[in-house]
Amino acid sequence: MALHFDTSVRNSRILSVGAYRPARVVPNSEIVDRIESSDEWIRQRTGIETRHIASADESLIDMAEAAATIALRRAGITMEQVSAVIFATITYPYQAPSAATELIVRLGNPKAAAFDISAACAGFCYGVALANDLVRAKTAEYVLVIGGEKLSDFTNPDDRATAFIFADGAGAVVIGPSDEPRIGPTMWGASAESRDAILMHPSWLDYKKADTRESAAWPDIAQQGQTVFRWAVYEMAPIGLKAIAAAGLQPEDLAAFIPHQANERIIDSLARSMKLPESVQIARDIRTTGNTSAASVPLAMDALLSSQPELHGKNALLIGFGAGLVYAGQVVELPPLPTK
Repeated sequence: MALHFDTSVRNSRILSVGAYRPARVVPNSEIVDRIESSDEWIRQRTGIETRHIASADESLIDMAEAAATIALRRAGITMEQVSAVIFATITYPYQAPSAATELIVRLGNPKAAAFDISAACAGFCYGVALANDLVRAKTAEYVLVIGGEKLSDFTNPDDRATAFIFADGAGAVVIGPSDEPRIGPTMWGASAESRDAILMHPSWLDYKKADTRESAAWPDIAQQGQTVFRWAVYEMAPIGLKAIAAAGLQPEDLAAFIPHQANERIIDSLARSMKLPESVQIARDIRTTGNTSAASVPLAMDALLSSQPELHGKNALLIGFGAGLVYAGQVVELPPLPTK
């Protein structure tokens, strides 16, 4: 016998965004001596000038809670109204239980559905895609999507390839019902044949097998910089254009472009390849925030809206890409100007 239930589909939108950056700001000058580099070299290669680093007693969940609290307030809803929490991260230090379940206890709704996504720098955009589908299918009323990382716990300060790149922070959005379509179809996938171009090593299994925990090497992030750069530059622009077309728009219909903040040269190359007009405002949070992986896109969204509030309610292309090598992009209407 066939199931009988409401099969109508509704629309969804991003209602709000919240962000948290640790108070400690670390300039390039604090990093260069250990890796025999220079401030000028880092700026030229990546665009990074400073980054935020969490204190030793500041956890990933602390940062996520702060960002989520802001997003909930701006959305005008309480945590009790949230049906599901999706937490994108690669730096929660436990395989189980999830970061999302720790967060919902903190936020005061331990009965909400909660799960983590391990999609690295694309994780937040994956989360937006899933939250959009949950709301549209009426599986959830409101979904809280978090992108958060404490990458400083997994960065080797002596690695010349990565020590200056990664940073800490958390961003959050609330996604809920809408009268019109305000989140476009997601273009996502993987180039998994190159999945080892970014990895965390040694593995947890290697760490577990060590003679003593004291003698074991703590996992840190390594990447093949040129491989990742070429992949992002040449393969992500077509994904962005597909996401724009899937939303029924042209590049000139965008008000903003908010890519993963991996490298400013990648950001510029993508904008050129997609032939974005000068009217499109481009997020460049990389300069003062560094690469925060899953937190990157929501942090950049919040920064852009803070500096240019006229972009609230306008169309933006989001795109994330990273370890896996995985990617996801969608056009969204940016949240309305908050009243709280």
